[in-house]
Parts: sequence; structure tokens; C-alpha cells
Amino acid sequence: MSKETLGYVRLVWVCPNCKTRNPGDQKTCSSCGSPQPENVAFEQDIEQKLLEDEKKIEQAKADADVHCGFCGTRNSATATVCVQCGGDLKEGKKRISGQIVGAFQSGGVQKQTQCPNCGEINPPNAQTCQKCGGPLAEISQPAAIPTPPVKQKRTIAIILVLAALFLCGMLILLSINLFSKSELVGTVRSVGWERAIEIEQFGPVTRQGWKDEIPSDAVIGSCRKQFHHTQSEPAPDAEKVCGTPYTIDRGTGFGEVVQDCEYRVYLDFCEFTIDEWSTYDRVTMRGNDFSPVWPIPTLLTNQRIGDRSEIYTITFETDQGPYELKTDDPDLFTKCQPGSEWLLTVNGFGNVVSISPH
Repeated sequence: MSKETLGYVRLVWVCPNCKTRNPGDQKTCSSCGSPQPENVAFEQDIEQKLLEDEKKIEQAKADADVHCGFCGTRNSATATVCVQCGGDLKEGKKRISGQIVGAFQSGGVQKQTQCPNCGEINPPNAQTCQKCGGPLAEISQPAAIPTPPVKQKRTIAIILVLAALFLCGMLILLSINLFSKSELVGTVRSVGWERAIEIEQFGPVTRQGWKDEIPSDAVIGSCRKQFHHTQSEPAPDAEKVCGTPYTIDRGTGFGEVVQDCEYRVYLDFCEFTIDEWSTYDRVTMRGNDFSPVWPIPTLLTNQRIGDRSEIYTITFETDQGPYELKTDDPDLFTKCQPGSEWLLTVNGFGNVVSISPH
């Protein structure tokens, strides 16, 4: 997944002394003059508008600001000495950057602000009350990346827990039935066998596949665009899919607005015809004796013998009713003569998993 930059926005910070909201690129409080402490984070502004001023954009792109190690004043990353005390900024601390501030809403929330001191209604994004001059810090911030309500979260969590408990119960039940074993004495009541041979024929076969994987000697028919994979880079016939834009703190008083995008690539999925060997028919022989034989297929000029398969069925009578064992072992089948007794190992599903002479 690729991260695409949509632009940059100015952030704000709240003075811990007087609660005044200040523009992010302003390093000292506009009301009381206190410098922004390093532990005071930037926040989204009420009005989220992408910067158009090239100088501001370059300022936003710069490295994170540095707080003086002597007086705490915030300085730009390019400064070598503190603008406040003249101290060497090699002793300073770089602001933490890269955190997600919240979801980006173009234009932001244009909401009038009521002064917490005198109740005066002020214009959107006002920093101090136009009537009493008090700080307007009690401003609701735009939501961070949207999250489900608490009640919805709890409902989802309960459903997930119940689903996990159900799955665990099913796995435990399956394990008990699969690994639990019991033994019974059984007498061979009857036997049966089935032997089969596949007939393969060489000729045209219609298949489907991705166009770039179709053999060169195939005849390609109709094709359609079909989703193949996702990738981070653009590609022909790809659909660009992006998530909700969000703002990342640059540590400069500005935020970088980005969105995560990926490209859904659609490729040609085609029908094609090719000459190859494929299963044409299956010839079977069955019996209820101890003389199993293979069928003898009649082949045409473009046909050949394919895979062989054999299955032997032995039915046992026990004091708990009949049990059946299917095996592909002809030697074991031959030993199970009618009337012979065997010790049957049965799993929790009632299937015979092995037998041994009794």
C-alpha cells in the first residue's frame, strides 16, 4: 500500500498556562507569551484547509523543530543557536513527529465558538473572545480517524467472543471424536471389491486461465477483465482505491495530509482450447469374492490407459451392530476371510480406523 500526500495544513497548540489556542507555526503564546513546551502536542485546527503559500509549504516540509536544552524555547530545525537564550541547540531536543493527528475533513467544521468566560458567541477559529479577550480553548476538535461507537464496539466484541467460544467448542468436540478410540471384536460377515481404470483421450479441451499464462499453442476464445491482485504501484487497467485522508504531525506546527492507496489490477481471463490428454471414461469391475480382477478397456487410436484405483470393503458383525472398513490394501483384504475374528479400533465418529487379528 502506498502513502500519497495530498498537501499540508496548519495545526494549533493550546497554551498550558492560559489555555489560549495558538497557530502551530507560532512558537510562543499570543496571549501570555509563554513558549510552547515540548510535551504540548499539536492538534488539528477547526478549519482544515490545505496550504497554498509556497513558503508555508516549505516550512511544513522541514524537519521537526528543536526545543532548546537550556530554556525550552522552540526553534526551527535549521537553527544552530536558540533565538531566546542563544544556547547551543546541539543540546536541544527534537520534537516528536509522525503521529496521526486525526482524519482530514476538507474545510473542517465551521462552527461558532462560545466564550467559556462571558458566553459571547465568536467567529469560527477565533483564538480570543472578541468581547472579554479571554482565551477560547474549549473548542470541540474534529474527530480523529472514525471509530465505531462504544456500544457498537461492545456488540462486536461480544459477537467475536461468542464466535471464538463456539469455534473452540467445535474444535474440542472434533478432537475428542477424532482421537478417542474404542475396541470391539468383530467377525467378518461379507466382503466386496471395486477396481477401476480411467481412459484418457487426446483431443481439444476447453479451459480457462489468465491470458499471459495460456500456452502458446492454444486457441484463445473470449476474454473478460477480472480482478487479479493488488499492488502499491499504478498499472494499466488498475483501479485506484484510497482510504480516508488523515493528518500526520510534522513537528513543525504543520501537518501532512496523506491517504493510503492501493491499485486493484484487472487482467484478461480467457477461455482457450488446447489439444491434450484428458479423462474420457472410467471402466469399473466389482465383485463380492476374493478374486478381484482389473477391467480390460477397449481403446481407440487416440486413447490410452490412465490412472488405476482399487477399494476393498470388509463388513464386520459386532455386539454393537455392523461396522465397515474400506481399504486399498489387497493383502489385508485377502486375510479377512468370512467368519474370521478381528479386533476393531473405532474412533469417536464410529469409523473403523484399523484392525488386527483377534
